[in-house]
Parts: sequence; structure tokens; C-alpha cells
Amino acid sequence: MNCQAVVLGGSAGALRALEAILPALPEGFAPPVLLVQHLHPRDDGAFARRLAGMTRLRVVEPCDKARIAPGHLYVAPANYHMLVEKGGTIGLSVDDKVNWSRPAIDLLFESAAQAWGVDLVAVILSGASADGAKGLRAVRAAGGRTIAQDPRTAESPFMPQAAIQTGAVDEVLSVADIARRLIAIGAGGARNTRGKK
Repeated sequence: MNCQAVVLGGSAGALRALEAILPALPEGFAPPVLLVQHLHPRDDGAFARRLAGMTRLRVVEPCDKARIAPGHLYVAPANYHMLVEKGGTIGLSVDDKVNWSRPAIDLLFESAAQAWGVDLVAVILSGASADGAKGLRAVRAAGGRTIAQDPRTAESPFMPQAAIQTGAVDEVLSVADIARRLIAIGAGGARNTRGKK
């Protein structure tokens, strides 16, 4: 498949998974990566700064209307939903919480599915809520590829289990295998990150 973008979602325990996945992505990994991690409301960018120390991707906590570019990791800021907008920009929203969370994984995944369709890869990591399950179904319905962390390897298995129970997960993988799969999928690069809405 031609991978135009990767979306990741996680909560409790996802940092440990990211510590295995992000350092493995090689220099030149072209598809932009957009991440929603459930953060403490008072996070001041510390989480994004921590990720920046473990990846070759350029880590950005985006502003509203930031243009999505290859080779970047976009981390949703605390207290803001992060969505993909028509034309390949990021939208930030302070709308009501979804699944008791803001940012919410479902909103990122659903908007990304509309933007990239079959060229999107969505990954659900460790977490303690069902956030992301609905969004993963939207990615699958749009023809994208869906991956869940193997719950047996997750610090908090509820989130990947909820995703798997939807029947919309293509692959259930360990974090090491998720990294290998992303490298293989992304090997073709991202020809165009402009959304297709």
C-alpha cells in the first residue's frame, strides 16, 4: 500500500510502547505521524519534548491550521482535540470531551480516515479506555490498514482489546512487530500529504 500517514492512539502504558516504536523508525521515514495520547490536563509540552528525545522524526505540538508535512510527528496538545482538515492541515478544538478525553483518539482517527482513506495506517496502543475503537472502525471502513497492540504485551490491555472486539483490526502485533510493520509500510514514502476530503 502507499502510506500517506500514520495515526497512533494510546493512553495508560502507551509511553512504553512508543519507546519501542519511535526509535525504530528510520531517518527518512516519510509518512507524517499523528499521535493522540491521553495527557494530564496540565501537561505543558513535556510529553512531546520527551518523545523528541527518542525519534528521528521532527516532533511538533502543532498550532491550529498547521500544515501536515512528511517526516514529522504531530502530538496533540493537552486539552485540545486534534483533527485532520480538508487540504492537509491540523485543526485544534476545545469541543466537549469524547470518551471522557480531550484530546480524543476517535476524533483524530475519524477525520484522518476521511482525509487519507485507503492510504492511512491506524494503530491502537496500550490504554485503559475504549477511546479509539470507533475511530478504528472508521479507518477500516475507509479502506485503511488497522493495527492493535497485542493486549498480552500492553501495560493496560483494555484499549487494544476494545479495538479488537470491533472486528475492524487487520493485525494484532507486539510493539516490536508494529515498528517493523510501520517501517515496511512506510518504505514507499508519502507522495502527497494533502487531505482528500
